[in-house]
Amino acid sequence: MDFQVNGTLIQQYYICKREVWLTSRNLSGDQDNENLQIGKIIAEFTYKRNNKEVDIGGSKIDLIKIENGELVVGEVKKSSRFLESAEKQLLFYLLQLKEMGVNARGELLIPEEKEKIAVVLDAGSEEEIRAAMTDIEHIVEGQLPPQAVKIKYCRNCAYSEFCWA
Repeated sequence: MDFQVNGTLIQQYYICKREVWLTSRNLSGDQDNENLQIGKIIAEFTYKRNNKEVDIGGSKIDLIKIENGELVVGEVKKSSRFLESAEKQLLFYLLQLKEMGVNARGELLIPEEKEKIAVVLDAGSEEEIRAAMTDIEHIVEGQLPPQAVKIKYCRNCAYSEFCWA
């Protein structure tokens, strides 16, 4: 299998490892899921002045801008509900850019809550992201997905039918 860790898999890894495996097999969640639809609308209609959806090595950065001569990478989210996983996704993008020789800082943007959260890649977060990438590779190599585990996010998950139908 031709496989490369991307930002979506990092984000999913910090929520549900089963979802990582399903995504790696190109199994899409329910595309009519209300949360997915809202997320697409927010991404399309917010932060219009910034460059949007920049593709870097299999990942799509939501937006980039130059602020005070510094490159800023933005990740737009519907809410702060998945704050930890969103931060890890953004750290992954910052690490990818660093490996390309590009220094940047990140901002998590939550327009509905008028939140802007600074994210900076440091040695500790870089080590954590690299470890997550290795674990994701092991998950994807598995013949079967990890066991379904009921967590607080299952109720609204676009993949819930894969686990609980």
